[in-house]
Amino acid sequence: MYETINSPINYGGLELKNRIIFAPTTFGLAEDEYFEKIRKIAAGGCAMVIIGDVPVGKSQFEKSLFDKKGFAHYQKLVEIVHSYDCRICAQLHQTDSNMLAMLKYVPGVLTKKISMEELRPLLNAEVAPYISKLSARKIHKIINGFGEAAVLAVKAGFDMVQVHGDRMCGSFSSTVFNHRTDEYGGSAENRARFAVEAVKAIRSRLPEIPIDYKLAVRQEDPHYGNAGVLESELGIFVPLLTDAGVTSFHVTLANHSSLEDTIPPANHPYFKEQGCFLKFCDEVRQYTDKPITGVGGLNQPDFVEQQLASGRITCAAMSRQLLADPEWPNKVASGQIKEIHRCVRCNKKCLGGLQQHQGTHCIYEKV
Repeated sequence: MYETINSPINYGGLELKNRIIFAPTTFGLAEDEYFEKIRKIAAGGCAMVIIGDVPVGKSQFEKSLFDKKGFAHYQKLVEIVHSYDCRICAQLHQTDSNMLAMLKYVPGVLTKKISMEELRPLLNAEVAPYISKLSARKIHKIINGFGEAAVLAVKAGFDMVQVHGDRMCGSFSSTVFNHRTDEYGGSAENRARFAVEAVKAIRSRLPEIPIDYKLAVRQEDPHYGNAGVLESELGIFVPLLTDAGVTSFHVTLANHSSLEDTIPPANHPYFKEQGCFLKFCDEVRQYTDKPITGVGGLNQPDFVEQQLASGRITCAAMSRQLLADPEWPNKVASGQIKEIHRCVRCNKKCLGGLQQHQGTHCIYEKV
């Protein structure tokens, strides 16, 4: 039973022991507590853990591969995950937030006069002018940073890198935020250029490294997501990214709207069903034969097995479900299905905890 879930797979050049991946997640926790969360997830039997938001340069706000302390942090994560026969992937990203513009909101955030929910639209409003006015010199420096960060990630022990196709890559891809008139703006080919060159910067330095791409898809009618790639433009973006060196795609809804859209609760007006983002995988599949990971409220073994066995997706990525029960893969493998703590997609302690500056947790935890 659940033969496909439990079967090994070559995922874009990387051998995985099964088909379950822990999706990149923001935790907002102290380092020791974060390490313990990752340890439990790796010990629970998933095939790979994706570490979210690894910056492609020095950073005052995030752990960076470019400084000694940050590099040691990532080495420790690699050591923890590898000790459970689990692979680990570094999600390389460049923020599209205008840091200078952000400073004016810092006092309000620190005094909690501005909540995380209120901060999001304020920062989103700054993205278009920032992306549209970014100098070519700065763009090239950031692109080069993707390559340098990938090299450092490999030195730290990561098995794979993922290019974060939302954030700056997604904003360059989107006409909502990208109003440039040079070679990085205008046509879909031009708007894809930043992401394509970021992938090439990695591939030129690391010819053999598996490169996953988090492909953020923007939907219209009804409109969801502001960054990312329009569904109608996937036929342009996907082949360009593949030719640049992408070996697999992690497909989801584009960001820069309400977090409840990209992390939809069970009562979401549109994305309430399990597998809510898998339709985007179907669209991407028209343009590539590379492995595809699907996400979107996945929690039921029977449903996940069906999607994998049919070939609709190659792997299934979960965040909230593996927070609710890190042992989901082990329990599925041993037939303990009734023992699984199912994520109910309430968003109370995961997304809600993060927004309330309490860290990402779950209602099943005692915190």
